[in-house]
Amino acid sequence: MASPLETLWTRLAGPADQGPVDFAHLQRRSVPNDALAASPGAASGKVDLALPVYADAPDALLRRLDAYVAGDGNIERVDDRANPTYRRYVVRTRLLRFPDTVDAEALPAEGGGALLRLYARSQLGKGDFGANAKRLARWAAGLAGI
Repeated sequence: MASPLETLWTRLAGPADQGPVDFAHLQRRSVPNDALAASPGAASGKVDLALPVYADAPDALLRRLDAYVAGDGNIERVDDRANPTYRRYVVRTRLLRFPDTVDAEALPAEGGGALLRLYARSQLGKGDFGANAKRLARWAAGLAGI
């Protein structure tokens, strides 16, 4: 059941899930409330955080990401689960329950392994005080530690 704050944000700005992002045609926002992390060659345009090439196969890498975020009660997977190399999550701040959407996609790397791209965007506000970039850095560190 949605909290009163979650209901308020939905009434003001629409559903928390902002829908899938098309990484091939990604247009970064003009306001500083999004962040992009990517392995080398996985994304064009401005990347806020460079990710490595991972040894895992793409689907295995995203299963590890699922395991990393699973323990956080503020994160809900919202994609249709049809593509094993794609995830979309709604992440809410603990106190005010502001929603952000995070897309994750893993691609096969030349020579084996996987490239990863993560895109996080706020639903509300024109700035996020770097929250999305910090989140992606935490998730990248978490993947490195699993």
